[in-house]
Amino acid sequence: MEKILSMIGLAHKAGRVEIGEESVGSAARAKKARIILVAGDAAASSVRRAMGFANTGSCLCLIVPATKEELGRALGRTSCAMAAITDIGFADAVAKKLAALDPEKFGSAAERMAVKAQRARERKLEQLAHEKNVRTGKKRPSKPPEKAAPPEKEERRDREEKKKPFKSGPKARGTAARSRQKSQARARFEGSRPVKKGKGSGRKNS
Repeated sequence: MEKILSMIGLAHKAGRVEIGEESVGSAARAKKARIILVAGDAAASSVRRAMGFANTGSCLCLIVPATKEELGRALGRTSCAMAAITDIGFADAVAKKLAALDPEKFGSAAERMAVKAQRARERKLEQLAHEKNVRTGKKRPSKPPEKAAPPEKEERRDREEKKKPFKSGPKARGTAARSRQKSQARARFEGSRPVKKGKGSGRKNS
């Protein structure tokens, strides 16, 4: 049990422990409490309140085999009925040491805490990776340049375009008809003399 108390003391020096009913309740409501530890000789009302805090904060609540004086001494107090560890790493370490001390009583709690610690580490790694991407920026793969068609295909395309018949329609038929009429008129009057303009038929009166 001394090793467990020493671990709790280290967490307290790192600023990762909330001490007392009011502080533990605030940490649980803020979802910061990872595990709530209750002294073995704490009052039944304190145990009920600690369990309620654990339900509110979705964290574990364990009654440790240590007196209020022993728990308080590890935290620099004369007495402490309950405390909450807010760091997932320290909470996982304390749960594992408790499971090693009494596997039957704390084994399942240690397993649950190990799962939570693993998820927290994965979320932290994802967050770090996201922040790194934001800082450096991921470069999107550039699109390969479009390849120009070979000259043979271009020539073939031009020949196909030339072979395509012209679109027929009313306008096209009318234009072709007018062109034929003009060419026929030119052919009909080709070689004829121009008509002199003047009054009458051009004959002299006798």
